[in-house]
Amino acid sequence: MKPYRRRASTLSVRRTLRRRAAQPKVVALGGGMGLSASLAALRRITGDLTAVVTVADDGGSSGRLREELGVLPPGDLRKALAALCGDDDWGQTWARVIQHRFQSKGEINGHAVGNLLIVALWEQLGDPVQALDLVGRLLGAHGRVLPMSAVPLELQALVKGHDPERPDDVDTVCGQATVALTPGEVQSVHLVPNDPPAVPEAVEAVLDADWVVLGPGSWFSSVIPHLLVPELLDALAETKARKVLSLNLAPQPGETEGFSPQRHLEVLGRHAPKLALDVVLADEAAVPDRESLADAAKRLGAAVELAPVAGPDGSAKHDPELLAAAYDRIFRMHGRIGPWR
Repeated sequence: MKPYRRRASTLSVRRTLRRRAAQPKVVALGGGMGLSASLAALRRITGDLTAVVTVADDGGSSGRLREELGVLPPGDLRKALAALCGDDDWGQTWARVIQHRFQSKGEINGHAVGNLLIVALWEQLGDPVQALDLVGRLLGAHGRVLPMSAVPLELQALVKGHDPERPDDVDTVCGQATVALTPGEVQSVHLVPNDPPAVPEAVEAVLDADWVVLGPGSWFSSVIPHLLVPELLDALAETKARKVLSLNLAPQPGETEGFSPQRHLEVLGRHAPKLALDVVLADEAAVPDRESLADAAKRLGAAVELAPVAGPDGSAKHDPELLAAAYDRIFRMHGRIGPWR
C-alpha cells in the first residue's frame, strides 16, 4: 500500500472542488465529538453536507432536558451545528454562544445555551427538523443537521464483567452515558424501542447521497446506533452512495478499551452483517497490524486508506485540515473523477 502524502493545505482542496461543476452530496452519521471532527473536515470540501445525529444521549444538560420535557436530547445536535459554523466572525461567535454553558448554583447550572435554544424552537414549532433548519440558518451553518430518529432512544448494552466480582457474567447496562464509560467488555448494544422510526429526511438524504461517512466517535454509543434503526440501515444498504468508515485514533476507555482497529470493524459487522462498505480510513500511525486491518475491511467489502489525520498535540483528536485532505483524496480516488452529478 502506497503511503499517503500530506496535502499542502485545505486551500488546494477548496480550489479543486471549485473547478468541479458541482460538489459531492455527503451525509455524515455519528454523534458527539467524533461527528463534530468529521463535520469540521467535510465542510471544508463540500457545500452539500448533511449530518445525521444519534439521539440516545441521557447525560448532562441533554439528559436533564430529556427527562423534564420529554424531548429529544439536543446536545449532540448542538455540537454538530457548532462544527458546521463558518470560520468568519459570525460563525465563530455563534459557535461559542451555543456551546456556552451556564455556571451557577441554581437549576440552570451546566445547561448549554444551544440546548435551550433548540428545545425552545422545538416547543414553538412542534417540528424538530424545521427547528434545526432554523437554528442552522441563524448560525450560518455550512450544512444541515438532522436527528436519526424523531423519538428519544435508550441505549442498552450487554457487558461481560461489568461487576468486577463477577468477571464472567454478562449484565445489561442502560443509558448512553453509562455505556460510554462502563467497566467490563461490551458484547453488543441495542436500542429501546428496538425498531425506532427514522426521520424521513435522514433516510432521503442517505438515499440521495454520493458519499456516506460513518464515524469516528464512541463506537458503541455514537457510531453503531445508526445501524440499529431499521429504516436507516435499509437506506444504507439500498443507497448507491459509496460508504467510508472513519476509525478512531485510539481505543476509548470503557467501551472499547484494548480494541485493535480490526476489532472495531468486527463488532460493527456483527451488528449489521448485511452492510457493505467501500473504504475504511485510519490514521497510519494508529495501525500496528496493517494486514489484519486489511483482512477485516475486506470482509466488509472495503479497501483501507491510511493517512496522517491526527492533530499535532498528540491527543486522540483528528486534525480538521488533514482529515479534510484525506476525505477529498478518498472521494476522488474511489468515486467519480471530474464533475459530480
